Amino acid sequence: MPNWGSGLAAGALLLAAWPPDASAQRLEKHFAVKGRPVVVIENVANGRIEVKAWKNQEVVLTEIQPSNKVGIETEQAGDRIDVIANVLDASAQPSEIEASFQLSVPEQTELRLKTQTGLIYVEQVVGDMELRSVAGDVHLKEVSGYIVVRTTGGSLVCTQCSGKLDFQSISGNAQILQPALNNVTLRTTSGNILFDGDFIRTGIYTMSSGKGNVEVRFSGNDSFDLLAQTTRGSVDNQAEPFLKPDSHGFKHLASKFTKGLFGTVGGGLAKVDLSSFSGTIRIRKRD
Repeated sequence: MPNWGSGLAAGALLLAAWPPDASAQRLEKHFAVKGRPVVVIENVANGRIEVKAWKNQEVVLTEIQPSNKVGIETEQAGDRIDVIANVLDASAQPSEIEASFQLSVPEQTELRLKTQTGLIYVEQVVGDMELRSVAGDVHLKEVSGYIVVRTTGGSLVCTQCSGKLDFQSISGNAQILQPALNNVTLRTTSGNILFDGDFIRTGIYTMSSGKGNVEVRFSGNDSFDLLAQTTRGSVDNQAEPFLKPDSHGFKHLASKFTKGLFGTVGGGLAKVDLSSFSGTIRIRKRD
């Protein structure tokens, strides 16, 4: 079974390690906004992006640079704030091409954030967001909206998120904890997926991994139709007492090249599709 606890512990250590070296250059900028602002950060360098909501109708941006090898440009156009960090010296060492950002934003803010290797952390923001990282992880806490996350090797931890979530990665893991999401798409080529929370009625949940494991943990009050399929992996159904034949009478024609199960928990009001090419699909009821 995947060691999900180690991933959470690593995330806690990352948070504890902030802020960076006190010797780094820090510059604070203030932007007055109205309504629902949009914040766009394009970080071509390495570095962390931390966004937290507050009650003020103002965006406060703190830029943190350990060296002068990175140039940062900011621009405000109405309620849109653009931040671009570029590498100025192509011969600089990796430790010299860092630019990290701390932001305080109004609760209702849209985000477009991109970085290379640093952690993206967003807390208590309500608004659509698109978050991209090559090797850095993405940690979300109590956010709501249409959430799009794209990584190459970075993993996602989404705690108490609500709205709609779309995650795609090559090797990153996804952990969805205590969610209130009514539409979820999780796809990773070799990472593991964990969904530990309630399935909202009429919600649609699709989770797929090529080589990794897919695990869902549900409550006794959940109501969903389940389809789990794997080509070379296995299905570990630890919820057999709660799973009954498909109550809607659909014909699920299994391919001779796949194995799996389908059935209904409760009234079958949500739709849950799980797949893995060679990993283990595990269905569990929470204690």
